[in-house]
Amino acid sequence: MRKFLSDTVVNIKPSGIRKFFDIVSEMKDAISLGVGEPDFDTPWHIRDEGIYAFERGKTFYTSNAGLKDLRVEIANYLKRTQNLSYNFDNEIIVTVGGSEAIDIGLRAIINPGDEVIIPQPSYVSYEPCAILAGAKPVIINLKAENEFRLTAKELENAITDKTKILILPFPNNPTGAIMERKDLEEIAKVCIEKDILVMSDEIYAALTYKNKHVSIAEIPGMKERTILINGFSKSYAMTGWRLGYACGPKEIIQQMTKIHQFAIMCAPTISQYAAIEALKNGDKDVEEMKQAYNQRRRFLIDSFRKMNLDCFEPYGAFYVFPCIKEFGMTSEEFATKFLYEEKVAVVPGTAFGDCGEGFLRISYAYSLENLKIAIERLERFITKLRNS
Repeated sequence: MRKFLSDTVVNIKPSGIRKFFDIVSEMKDAISLGVGEPDFDTPWHIRDEGIYAFERGKTFYTSNAGLKDLRVEIANYLKRTQNLSYNFDNEIIVTVGGSEAIDIGLRAIINPGDEVIIPQPSYVSYEPCAILAGAKPVIINLKAENEFRLTAKELENAITDKTKILILPFPNNPTGAIMERKDLEEIAKVCIEKDILVMSDEIYAALTYKNKHVSIAEIPGMKERTILINGFSKSYAMTGWRLGYACGPKEIIQQMTKIHQFAIMCAPTISQYAAIEALKNGDKDVEEMKQAYNQRRRFLIDSFRKMNLDCFEPYGAFYVFPCIKEFGMTSEEFATKFLYEEKVAVVPGTAFGDCGEGFLRISYAYSLENLKIAIERLERFITKLRNS
């Protein structure tokens, strides 16, 4: 069968996250801190709206771009939270999760041989989606000493005459790093000067713990060259509803809608009705979940400090990215040994790029009770390693 398969697809590595998830799912008394999925149920009033839509028979196709009422609420939400103005009619598309928005956004703008700049460590889908779109990924290895932020100098050094777009993955998965306004202003200067686009993945925008999130689209001169990606999975605990959106220049959104039209038709209808309710009345839910995540974040950082485990303090998303270089093992070796000896699953940093070597991603989208048990096991594990 090999001769019938696409070389491009065959050569793409599968996600490094799922390996450990699959093992721990078969392991008794194991704790998984590996999957980036909220442990909260979707708030009841949002679920009720989905159920009500189902009961009313709202189960037909919507327009390709999504329900008009939902696009209006997305526009209202971005205006209210970030003072960004988007035309619901031609600058917003509703997608099957943020992941589809990333995929069709790249496919809408890439010509074969174009270069896509991808800072890493970062979400596992960026590089494969760029390759599938026919682009050449250009990787920038972010540094722990910079708190895994992208610097203007790093960006400038990576740009060539073939560069089409920068993917800006902040707040970041897996590191939890954020970019503040001053950082974005420096990045914006380079993008404008070099005339490149930005795909700003802001799926964790509502989950920041230091300053209010700033989108690069808010920086003067950047809205017209930015594809903003967001969705409902992380902030509203709606992962299984599979709903995201993209906002950007109407010329790009038009082409994204064309791909979406042929590949998907429309995002799930019932999910769209639920999302309208989330945007209208979900701010309190997001704030409550954010406070719980922040409590867990502080617990993990304090615990790492007590056990002298090196980890910069992240201020976004729901991940920490501790360094385990002192133990002389690869990230894969450490995570595997930890899983089998202490029954706790974490993700090797290399799942998010080669520069993640020497780090682990630990998700705190899990109960504080489970985190406390996992930390006890981690402390016991590294104590044994230090004493061996």
